[in-house]
Amino acid sequence: MPEERKFRSPSFARRPTGSGGSSASSYSSTRPNTYSSNRGGDFRRSTTGGSSSFHSSAPRKARPIQRMNNVSRFINKPVSVTEEIVHYTPEHMFKDFEINESLKLNIISKGYTLPTPIQDKTIPHILKGSDVVGLANTGTGKTAAFLIPLINKVLANPKEKILIMAPTRELAIQIDQELKGFTRGMRVYSVCCVGGAPISKQIQSLRYLNNFIIGTPGRLKDLIERKVLTLTNCSTVVLDEADRMLDMGFINDMKFMMAMMPAERHTLFFSATLSREIEALISQFLKDPVRISVKTGDTAANVEQDIIRLNKGENKIDVLHNLLTKEEFDKVLIFGRTKHGVEKLSKALISMGLKAESIHGDKNHANRQRVLRMFKEDQVQVLVATDVAARGLDIPGVSHVINYDMPASDEDYVHRIGRTGRGNKKGKALTFID
Repeated sequence: MPEERKFRSPSFARRPTGSGGSSASSYSSTRPNTYSSNRGGDFRRSTTGGSSSFHSSAPRKARPIQRMNNVSRFINKPVSVTEEIVHYTPEHMFKDFEINESLKLNIISKGYTLPTPIQDKTIPHILKGSDVVGLANTGTGKTAAFLIPLINKVLANPKEKILIMAPTRELAIQIDQELKGFTRGMRVYSVCCVGGAPISKQIQSLRYLNNFIIGTPGRLKDLIERKVLTLTNCSTVVLDEADRMLDMGFINDMKFMMAMMPAERHTLFFSATLSREIEALISQFLKDPVRISVKTGDTAANVEQDIIRLNKGENKIDVLHNLLTKEEFDKVLIFGRTKHGVEKLSKALISMGLKAESIHGDKNHANRQRVLRMFKEDQVQVLVATDVAARGLDIPGVSHVINYDMPASDEDYVHRIGRTGRGNKKGKALTFID
């Protein structure tokens, strides 16, 4: 998997060559169905307390929802398409990296032996102190790719202070949890600063030494303006899912915080997709960055994609219910466009006898974490979500992603379906076409 100096702009999955010319395929059920992808996003930034949550009543200017007439682009029937990843031979093993021995032991104890392509290609450059732009399919280990070398940096210099920005509170919390797993038994400290959680507790934590400050841009800016957080001694910054932060309207917050940091700094950009606007930020914020792309396509190669076309007179929720009662649909993430629609659909599925929960911006922080935990621990079969759950979340074993409503952009589609088929596992992504 060679390093690339130019990124392709993202697009929806395309049917592999030789797969035939039909624009939809039938699903083997008691009724004729075909599958496709939905669009819809419910992104609203909070205007209270600098939170990065999604519960403000003031909507951001949304991108127009595009009508996709060529449904074949939502269909991908993989035939040995995972071969490139499966047969990837890393140049290193974790034990080969020039990192702290205690960190190596923690990595091994977590079950890591061979690095993923993005980890294999990226970790040596971060260890050298190079600015890096990393592009990889979602679910391929980007978080560990930057955490491992940065933890090593802290172990070498305990006064090191690192800022990690993420677009959503769930992703920020997940990064913090993964950090704690890698640093178990070490004197490495972190604080997670996200909206929806008590700011007083975060302010108290910031009074102590924290090697890692992990948070969402809105809450981080709020803490800076309250003069309880300073970035003048942060010499390293990571922007995870940088394109998403731009899309969510965090561009000014990002620029504000970068301006508060030293001019001489170590800057890392990680994402599954990169836009032209992000390319402009890269040229502004990074110095001679190493660009690493290990993408196997715009969508995960091991995610089978198809459409569900409704026949005349069919009820959409009844069709969905028929799918969810099939044995193979054992852990399903369903995406809807609006908070109200997601909540309504969740309640309808519960009334039909399914174990379902919902996650969206109107739920408070504690409820969102509770629902995510239940879904991860298989206490519920179905999680209905707005795009708050589309980015970066590592939810093990999701068998299916269903786009009940259309995503707002190509990038949103890529990230939605990236919740299944993570790593080398197979998954299915289905989209309703009315």
